[in-house]
Amino acid sequence: MSAENAAALKKVLKPIHLWAIAVGLVISGEYFGWNYGWGVSGTVGFLIATLIITVMYVTFIFSFTELTTSIPQAGGPFSYAHKAFGWWGGLIAGYATLVEFLVTPPAIAFALGSYTHFLYPTLNVLDVAFACYGIFILINLLGIKESAMFSLVVTLLAVVELLIYIGIVLPHFSYETFVTDPMPFGWPGVFAALPFAIWFYLAIEGVAMVAEEVEDPKRTISLGYIYGILTLVVLALAVMIFTGGIASWKDLSKIDYPLPAALSIVLGRDSGLTHLFASLGLFGLIASFHGTVIGYSRQIFALARSGFLPSFLGDVNARFQTPHWALLAGGAAGCVALMLGTTDQVIILAALGAVVMYMISMVALFVLRKKQPLLERPFTVPLYPYFPAIALIISSICLVAIVYYNVMMSVWFFSGLIVVTILFILTGRHKSI
Repeated sequence: MSAENAAALKKVLKPIHLWAIAVGLVISGEYFGWNYGWGVSGTVGFLIATLIITVMYVTFIFSFTELTTSIPQAGGPFSYAHKAFGWWGGLIAGYATLVEFLVTPPAIAFALGSYTHFLYPTLNVLDVAFACYGIFILINLLGIKESAMFSLVVTLLAVVELLIYIGIVLPHFSYETFVTDPMPFGWPGVFAALPFAIWFYLAIEGVAMVAEEVEDPKRTISLGYIYGILTLVVLALAVMIFTGGIASWKDLSKIDYPLPAALSIVLGRDSGLTHLFASLGLFGLIASFHGTVIGYSRQIFALARSGFLPSFLGDVNARFQTPHWALLAGGAAGCVALMLGTTDQVIILAALGAVVMYMISMVALFVLRKKQPLLERPFTVPLYPYFPAIALIISSICLVAIVYYNVMMSVWFFSGLIVVTILFILTGRHKSI
């Protein structure tokens, strides 16, 4: 075995780091992307969709925490499904999680480019996005403790900035503006908006990917998850509701920088505060981009280590103890995605991967409760079996809604899963796992 392969991931993360990674992974969802939901549902329709998704994520995270603390491995959902169902469960969960974590960074990178272009129109959006990949892959190559500290700083700055934003727009909130044309597409619009509501919370489950790098996983993981989801619920609802009372949703539903746009309406585009906020807004996007780079690299690493991907992707750098080939391979895939898709398409594809992974994870929880009743469970989900059942039912409804309203994207997603499964069987890998 090479020195690289012999090296292990370093256990250094504490509860504050996990909170920062949990919130940091998601917080860009408060800055952009969700506003596309207004375009298919209106303000009240999207509020209903967001409340449904909030219930799903709260019940899911409490359930998922039981799995993560019981099986603290870098594979996350892949590891749980593999333990519950064997190779085919691991393959489905691994594919869905990988799609989610590979296509989410390009959307955030594009938003980083858009925010930067808003500030400095001479800078090209795609050039900035590609530069982000280069910079943050380098940061992640240097070590998980350094990456986690960076995540903590930018996440704290992003949270403070959102609180300042809410404080600025709150006095200008108009209830009449919020309820003007509130559900133009009726209840079908609520279902069409579900993937954009998912964007408010998508990727929080990425904390599971660093479970092997946590100092005391039995105690630390549950604290990081629970404080993380509570922080995000408050921020998501506040940002969405107060922004909806500033201007007609029709004016803000098709852009990648809704918060600076709302501030420019309140303060004026040339206001120093508007430009300052747009500059600081980069912190939220940076926190999420950084977190999803950690997430995809650990997922690729875990899949390769278990034989689902080429083995060299499971190598760990002997000096920095980071999965360097996994970081570079995921970055290359993300740069290709940047050139091929639009933000709304990428959000839908990421949401598809997420809900499939949520569903198989919740079923795995039920199966492992029955199959391995003596498995050590440092954290047990409250109100079992209701919490995982609620998360499973809402996830299933989301999957049906996403497929119904996005047939071609769904065909691409499930065709990819079928091709990967056939190749896996034809190469005989399923026999050795």
